[in-house]
Amino acid sequence: MKIKFLGAAGTVTGSGYLVTSNSGQQLLVDLGMFQGPPQVEDLNYQPLELDARMLSGVILTHAHLDHCGRLPILERLGFSSDIFMTAPTSELTHLTLLDSAKIAAEDHPQDVLYDQNNVRSLFNRFKTVSYDHPFILGDFQVIFRDAGHILGSASIELAVDGQTLVFSGDLGNTPEDLTKPTQFIRSADVVVMESTYGGRTHPEGEASDLIRAEINAVEKTGGVLLIPAFSLERTQELLHIISHLKSKNLVRPQLMVYMDSPMAQKATSIYKRYQSFMNNEIKKDFQASDPFNFPGLVVVESRQESMSLDHSGGPKVIIAGGGMMTGGRIVGHAKTFLSRDSTRLTIVGYQGEGTLGRELAFGAKEVVIDGDKVPVKATITDIQVMSSHADENQLVNWLRQISGVRKLILTHGEDVPRRDLAEKITKTLNLSDISLPDLNQELEIG
Repeated sequence: MKIKFLGAAGTVTGSGYLVTSNSGQQLLVDLGMFQGPPQVEDLNYQPLELDARMLSGVILTHAHLDHCGRLPILERLGFSSDIFMTAPTSELTHLTLLDSAKIAAEDHPQDVLYDQNNVRSLFNRFKTVSYDHPFILGDFQVIFRDAGHILGSASIELAVDGQTLVFSGDLGNTPEDLTKPTQFIRSADVVVMESTYGGRTHPEGEASDLIRAEINAVEKTGGVLLIPAFSLERTQELLHIISHLKSKNLVRPQLMVYMDSPMAQKATSIYKRYQSFMNNEIKKDFQASDPFNFPGLVVVESRQESMSLDHSGGPKVIIAGGGMMTGGRIVGHAKTFLSRDSTRLTIVGYQGEGTLGRELAFGAKEVVIDGDKVPVKATITDIQVMSSHADENQLVNWLRQISGVRKLILTHGEDVPRRDLAEKITKTLNLSDISLPDLNQELEIG
């Protein structure tokens, strides 16, 4: 058996793993987009080191763009098999890929990876599967387990050539606001595990208390609270939290909250259709009312409506995409409001290398937006407790539950976090066969 690393090898983004059985049959796990600074994003345009015509199938762990964003490329390379995922992932991936193609056509019309026609053609190959139900793809037996990261996310167990190979996918920060707990896996010979938060642990604290403090602060000053948020999961978590804060009168009932993301609006509708994939707490909330709606919530439709928010009074909360501030409506709001000392900007997710979000999280006093220098007078708060990724201790604990592991491969992390996590695992679990592969490196598994 061989594994080739087509992405997320020294970077957090671009996940893609090509597994070749001893008989030569091939299965692809994820094919995500590289995101971040230009030198990373340029990797999206490099030729794929695989023959798409030879694939027995593709497994998709979840709908985030860094896991699914290059899949439409397969169509023009002769791919003719199916792509397997959970039902929520199927619907969310439709949304993610269409949005990606739309943005690319608007921002880089002469240099697109694929268009919406390519994406719609790919949808015909989507097949949905259930957690915990094995199925066969050529030489491979496949089982999906609940990764607890976002709605429908999965870890993957592959039985091939007499060995069990596990791909963690992105592991959740259990307990999460919406998803069920991350599912443990009993045994494996080889594990490919994410390392996003290697060397780091999430701080203590309740997300609702931290969000309440941020809102209360702008209520006192009449300022604006900007929250850059990913459209999948993070926006829905924020709506749920604010709904509870309003119902308990912990924030002002009349406070205006603007959800300024067309994609998040569509994603929220999908979330409402898959309550069975959520944890028991949110299911109870659904029985009482819509946990993603509350008095004072305004769904912003058009870009013109979005721009008008920059000229209306406060206090107010603006939840807008994108989550790392590399694009989306949050960028325009940041350009307007960062220079005001009454503004607060709350970071509620991972910020990749080279992104505007990371600059702000690391204390930049001035940033460049659309070619203009913008002084940062706003108060910046990084609420890492809301991350949907497992931290180092959670990663080690997940791995600890898997018996029989003789080889570990760390991916989906920058090099320093990968090395830190490898050192921690060596000391804690006495596992020494740990690989940190490079991009397009192929490892032979004996």
